[in-house]
Amino acid sequence: MEKPIIAITLGDPAGVGPEIVVKSLSDSKVYEVCKPLVIGDKNVINDALSFCNKKAEIYIVNKPEDGKYCQGIIDLIDLANISMSKLHKGTVQAMCGQAAYDYIETATELAMAGEVDSIATTPINKESLRAAKIEYIGHTEMLEGLSHTNDPLTMFEVRGMRVFFLSRHVSLRQSCDLVTKQRVLDYIIRCTEALKKLGVTEGKMAVAGLNPHSGEHGLFGYEEVQHIEPAVKEAQAQGYNVVGPISADSVFHQALQGQYNAVLSLYHDQGHIATKTVDFEKTIAITNGLPFLRTSVDHGTAFDIAGKGIASEVSLTEAILLATKYSPHFKR
Repeated sequence: MEKPIIAITLGDPAGVGPEIVVKSLSDSKVYEVCKPLVIGDKNVINDALSFCNKKAEIYIVNKPEDGKYCQGIIDLIDLANISMSKLHKGTVQAMCGQAAYDYIETATELAMAGEVDSIATTPINKESLRAAKIEYIGHTEMLEGLSHTNDPLTMFEVRGMRVFFLSRHVSLRQSCDLVTKQRVLDYIIRCTEALKKLGVTEGKMAVAGLNPHSGEHGLFGYEEVQHIEPAVKEAQAQGYNVVGPISADSVFHQALQGQYNAVLSLYHDQGHIATKTVDFEKTIAITNGLPFLRTSVDHGTAFDIAGKGIASEVSLTEAILLATKYSPHFKR
């Protein structure tokens, strides 16, 4: 089987993205399973190679099919959009926000054209995006707009446990308001379809409870009684293999033991805490519902350590390997 081409975006050049890219691409197991293609800036990568004490030849390509894809060579689509004399690591800069957006835009275009199989992204900074007057708040919203899709699904995977999110970057108050029967039902259906596209067809999904102990039948909270339980029952009536609500203090442990093929978390931190506590570095984000597959590290730009060569590449390596794992289910 031909190895998939994984486009790797460089992220915010002032953050740890460049160093984790060069470190990941020094790992032989990456090249054993895929063809990694970096979308970024040659000078930034050369700089990262230097302070990370890594050696590699940078090979500039115009089209993904032209890459050499062997260890010791970093295949790069060079956008040449960073002035090194103006780059200050660990700081918010409009230049870096614009560059990060350009990398994502290019990768999206390549994925939409079928020239790469998947995208693996490194961290961007919301303040840098704002400084560059980029209207998107984050990766998911950016990919949604660039690919002309609606409300893509975020899924985390760690040690075989998969977690979807009913809401993402909204306040806790707003996330509670979003727990409605129709939204929960819609997400059960869409998450099931997303799993099928990843090749996951066996097992049942669990919907987490919102309130402690799932509200104890209305003793402290009515969302379960009024919205979550009716949504689950309606989904079951339509033939979906789903159960819930299951108390959030146990459902993630049960999923980690293999009892469920996925959990629908009802708000951002509910699922983030559960997955990151299991293994922070190996928790990988997957964006479902796009015309292509996208995986991502689940950490930020780490401005406090950027440029020191000490950032761990484990999360990016896992993101690349996970993109490779699921790529066969996405046709180019």
